[in-house]
Amino acid sequence: MGKIKVGVIGAGSISEMHFESYKNNNGVEIYAVCDLNEQRAQEKAEKYGAKKHYKNYQELLADSEIDAVSICTWNNSHAEISIAALNAGKHVLVEKPLCKTVEEAYEIEKAVNENEGKILQVGFVRRFGTNTQVLKSFIDSGDLGEIYYAKASCIRALGNPGGWFADKERSGGGPLIDLGVHVIDLCWYLMGKPKVKSISGNTYNKLGNRANVENKSFYKAADYEPDKNTVEDLANAIIRFENGASLMVDVSFTLHAKEESIAVNVFGDKGGAEIEPQLQIVTEKNNTIINSTPQIDSLSFDFHKGFQNEIDHFISCVKGEAETISPVQDGVEMMKILVGVYESSQKGKEIYFE
Repeated sequence: MGKIKVGVIGAGSISEMHFESYKNNNGVEIYAVCDLNEQRAQEKAEKYGAKKHYKNYQELLADSEIDAVSICTWNNSHAEISIAALNAGKHVLVEKPLCKTVEEAYEIEKAVNENEGKILQVGFVRRFGTNTQVLKSFIDSGDLGEIYYAKASCIRALGNPGGWFADKERSGGGPLIDLGVHVIDLCWYLMGKPKVKSISGNTYNKLGNRANVENKSFYKAADYEPDKNTVEDLANAIIRFENGASLMVDVSFTLHAKEESIAVNVFGDKGGAEIEPQLQIVTEKNNTIINSTPQIDSLSFDFHKGFQNEIDHFISCVKGEAETISPVQDGVEMMKILVGVYESSQKGKEIYFE
């Protein structure tokens, strides 16, 4: 098989991780770029040696030379483009979240099932971190026993990117769907992906973009407008699973917190582990509690290495050398969880799944 010809749809900030990772894979040719901003598409095409650039994604999908696509667009277009790409005979890597609604997720799953032989991989990039994969090997071998509890927190004190991130119509939500999807999925993946039983969630919109704050910089989207914000500042939830396990999570774009922080932990009946901010495994031997630190290159999640692993895995799946560890079914389940938190908050009560 020759090089896999890839098209990247959406040339915004996250696309850089895709472009760089594809560039570093010897089995890939970056063939085309598409963006609503045609100048940006052209600039990225020139930078990465792509033969073609497009403003309309449908024109890119009509190009028979393209084998696979990365979808790096606004969340509200993920479903439409993913389905169109599958129907056009392309393999798909779609950035998280899979889409905006559970209904859209089912439509994407249907398209995957109808296009046999085509891969759709959801961009749960933290699954591909060295720290995650090492810990998962310990869990799979039974060293931590039954994982019955996990907790995840990703707090930004000041970090609402604004722009499309702060526009619920395009994003589907705020920190829950942008940051929470990463840490919730990370825990869920390490817990063995149990079925959800119930969710009790809360969302708060109290602080907005906090454009008045001075002397502290933060990432701003290209279309940042300080007076526009329709997403939550903070979300928290307790998620119960059918096997009796539970997960507690809180995430924020902005909060009166001392500093930014991330903490992800899983606990089993034989041992526990901290996966973020640094991997550490806690076990018990000879009536003594032992804290173990694996000797690996990255104890924390390395974004560049994580994306490289994700892209390399995707290309291996396209070549038929592997099966994706982030299939569409996982994207569907994650949308149920994310939407469930919002629904619980809106209704002011715990919601249950059949």
